[in-house]
Formats: sequence, structure tokens, C-alpha cells
Amino acid sequence: MSDENRKAELTALQAALAAEHAAVYGYGVVGGRIDERQRADARAAYDAHRARRDALVREVRDLGAQPVAASAAYALPFQVADAASAVRLAAELEQRVAGVYSDLVRAATGARRASAAAALREAAVRAARWSGKSVAFPGLAERAGDDAGAAGPRTSASPTT
Repeated sequence: MSDENRKAELTALQAALAAEHAAVYGYGVVGGRIDERQRADARAAYDAHRARRDALVREVRDLGAQPVAASAAYALPFQVADAASAVRLAAELEQRVAGVYSDLVRAATGARRASAAAALREAAVRAARWSGKSVAFPGLAERAGDDAGAAGPRTSASPTT
């Protein structure tokens, strides 16, 4: 792998890690506002994002880099005051995570690419469940209106790679 390709893959890995940090934080908010009947889905998503985050930390370290750290807090894209807005936030989190994993699919090769594709698929399925609608190409269409390419709740500082 060329240095340029390795750098692009590491950048995409770090972005995916930042997205997972943000998703874990966001699901903490979702879990505090979600209806009891949807709490199991929120908990399952939270656990899935924690597992992906931990795997990405190991992958970044395996490449000899320092994993991007989680922020202490994240600015949410909108106020989450009730169960309906919590569901909207969960869908938004998954759409943003899917966007970042689509970048990782493009940048990665081999097993890492397959893992990124699986993460993209999982995020797209969760986004469809939370929102009640799907898109033809998850991770791409959602990004049309996101000029910053953020992967999670918006922050005032962007992570460094």
C-alpha cells in the first residue's frame, strides 16, 4: 500500500472513530428520552457503537497512530426534549455514521473494507428503523446537505488525525 493510500485509510479510520465517539454520546441522550418500548433498540445501538468504537481504536493503534479522543461533550443538531426528538436524533446519528463508513469503504481494502461495508449496512438499517424510511445509497444521499461531512452531533472543534 502506498503512503498516500495508507494516509487516506488512516484518515477515514479516524473519522469513523470520531463518528462512533459521537454516536455513543448521542445514544446516551437518546436513552434518556426514548419511550420504554424503544429502549431495547436504543440500548442495542449504543452497544453496537461502543463495540465498533473499541475495534476502531485497536485498528488505528495497529497502524501506529494515536486514536482520536472523544470530546467531553457534543453539541446536538437540535434540541432533544422528548421521545419523538430522541427518535429523530437516533436516525440522524445513524445517517451520519453511514456517511463516514461510506468514506472508509472507499479508502480501505481487504478485511477492513468488508468491515466498513458491514458497519455501513448496520447503520443504514438502524437509520431506516428509526426514521421509517430508507435511501437507495446509504451513506451518500444523506451527505448532500452536510457540507462539513460531520459524522455525529456537531462539535465546535474538529478531531485531528
